Amino acid sequence: MTTPDTSRYRLLHTMIRVLDLDKSIDFYTRLLGMKLLRNQDYPSGEFTLVFVGYGDETDETVIELTHNWGQKEPYALGEGFGHLAIGVPDIYATCERLEAEGVKIPRPPGPMKHGGSVIAFVEDPDGYTIELIEKKP
Repeated sequence: MTTPDTSRYRLLHTMIRVLDLDKSIDFYTRLLGMKLLRNQDYPSGEFTLVFVGYGDETDETVIELTHNWGQKEPYALGEGFGHLAIGVPDIYATCERLEAEGVKIPRPPGPMKHGGSVIAFVEDPDGYTIELIEKKP
C-alpha cells in the first residue's frame, strides 16, 4: 500500500452549532479578538454560517459557527467533543478581562498539574470549552 502525499492537506475549520448567533459572534470577535470573515444565510435550509478566525481562511484554520434558525433549546455538547485551543501572550490578563465580561472560567489560569504550559479553560456562550494556552511572543 502506497502512502498518499498529504503535504498539501491542511485543517480548514472546526464547526460548532450555536444557539444565539449574535452572542457567539461577540464572544469570538470582541472578547477573543477574532475577525468575522464571512457570514451567509441559507433560507432554504433555515440556517446561517459564520466563519471567524485570526487570519484569512486561505492560510489559517478558522471556526464555523452554525446557527439553525428553528433551534430553541441549547445543544447537548456530547461526550466526544473536547475543546478548542487558543494561544494567548498573557493568560492572566486575558482571563481577568474575560471574567470582567461575565465569561465563565471553570479552570483559572495556572501551570498544568504535571508541568509544562500555563493554561486556563473558559466557556463560550453555548458552553463549549476553550483552552487558553500562554504563548509568549
